[in-house]
Amino acid sequence: MILAITGCAIGPEQPQTVRQALLALGQSAAEEVIKSPPLEATSLRDQVLLLSPPSVDGSFTIDQPQLQESLTRGLLGTEDGPQVLDWQPGDTPSEHSGQWLIDSRLIADGPRLRLSDRELLPYRLELRLRRPGDGAAQWSTVINGAFDADAL
Repeated sequence: MILAITGCAIGPEQPQTVRQALLALGQSAAEEVIKSPPLEATSLRDQVLLLSPPSVDGSFTIDQPQLQESLTRGLLGTEDGPQVLDWQPGDTPSEHSGQWLIDSRLIADGPRLRLSDRELLPYRLELRLRRPGDGAAQWSTVINGAFDADAL
């Protein structure tokens, strides 16, 4: 009986910090990339993933380095995972057949959603996997979600 009363007295769940929200997004993105058909063909330990600088919609208070860090941490946190390197457009990748370039875009996906206790910012994270030097994606996916505006 006491537990039921205590449970009712607790207020709404506190919003995640921007770091927590981005780390969760990075983990979700890593799970999608790791299970992609192009990477399933060989051992992840033999793969080198080059992260290109992500594109981030200006309506978020998230910057490119924050998103890139969350994607890097998500990929590096994978058990027996790949090597992960930051890549810049001017870098010349080697001809190593185990290299993949990951392109990403974080886009606002609609207006703010006003709830009784908070506002949510819908987003769409687009991920593309391609070979360095090849503009054609060999795999792509979209992750949809919403950030708690109080966390940003």
